Amino acid sequence: MLDIKFLCDNPELVKENIRKKFKDAKLPLVDEAVALYTRKCAANARANDLRANRNKISKEIGMLMGKGLREEAEEKKKLVGAQAKELADLEAEETEIEGKLKDVMMKIPNIIDPSVPIGKDDSENVEVKQFGEQTKVDFEIPYHTDIMARFNGIDKEAAGRVAGEGFYYLMGDIARLHSAVTDYDSDFMIDKGFTYCIPPFMIRSNVVTGVMSFEEMDAMMYKIEGEDLYLIGTSEHSMIGKFIDTITPEESLPLTLTSYSPCFRKEKGAHGIEERGIYRIHQFEKQEMIVICKPEESMDWFNKMWGYSVELFRSMDIPVRTLECCSGDLADLKVKSYDVEAWSPKQGKYFEVCSCSNLGDAQARRLGIRVKGADGKKYLAHTLNNTVVAPPRMLIALLENNLEVRDGKFVVRIPKALQPYMGGMTEIVEK
Repeated sequence: MLDIKFLCDNPELVKENIRKKFKDAKLPLVDEAVALYTRKCAANARANDLRANRNKISKEIGMLMGKGLREEAEEKKKLVGAQAKELADLEAEETEIEGKLKDVMMKIPNIIDPSVPIGKDDSENVEVKQFGEQTKVDFEIPYHTDIMARFNGIDKEAAGRVAGEGFYYLMGDIARLHSAVTDYDSDFMIDKGFTYCIPPFMIRSNVVTGVMSFEEMDAMMYKIEGEDLYLIGTSEHSMIGKFIDTITPEESLPLTLTSYSPCFRKEKGAHGIEERGIYRIHQFEKQEMIVICKPEESMDWFNKMWGYSVELFRSMDIPVRTLECCSGDLADLKVKSYDVEAWSPKQGKYFEVCSCSNLGDAQARRLGIRVKGADGKKYLAHTLNNTVVAPPRMLIALLENNLEVRDGKFVVRIPKALQPYMGGMTEIVEK
């Protein structure tokens, strides 16, 4: 969310930013916000005048009463009473305007970084760099759920009976491989200096609206009926929410957390080959990282964070690339974002496995996350988040890139980094 004073001082800049995001339908929101803020300031100024006048008259009443001039004092009281009604009406108007203004401001996109490429949608995202050679094999790689089935590692049919479409059971060595990945990536991030965290898996609505746009909320979140609680779609939201309405001493920054959690998502509009199997599902596990830092340090942290994801995937022999999200593919709160994509030898292309985002002070403004500087002044922190790894998609990449056929059976090589978490196993063999 932008600072309203910044918007009022720079309406054309804000409108140009909206055009760069190809969201022209939101252009009228800028003028609406300016008009509402102007009304709010006028109402506030008049209310302050009335309060000051009330204090002045109250003193006069006291003086008149002290002199025994009761009739004059009663006339002054009538004036106070008349102004009290106007003041109450103004205060109600201020509250109403503030609510409308907040709703409008929360729909206006954040200002994107000047380095972000301009494009309408994800088809115009820009490849930054590839890491590792693309895996080539001389046999046909089955679809990932078929690979898992060869190891008796997945049961979607039973999950369908229990919970419906979009769920699965992982079994045996595949389930163990999943757990090995989560254990390894937790240690990986702890070794990078991040504090390990297991957060609440439900959050209140004020946290939800503090960390994401209304459009994202509608597409992702499951609401707990009858309660002000939502199941988390990613632990990043719960971790950022930990700092709602807090003031952190500047010397305590940066705050770096990593967390494991289950995640729950509606996945509205999912379709195509990458929506079958376990690409897009309603429940999965994920490791996240967040950083809360000084504004001048946020871009340095952004580059560190996506770099950690690349390093993690390469340590498991998975080729990846980084892709910069263009303006039209950035969610409203994001200043800049990179996707890390893993190579799929089955599909002959890369697919998203991580998303690293710098949100500037947008989340901090919504949630009241402030920093107290050495000079005693308070300012808004910057927040960043990045997927460490989502094991369902990691499993797809790991299985496809480490798959062999030996004596007519499928064999999955276990990367050296994971072997200690698999009891020393170096491979798993088709049952």
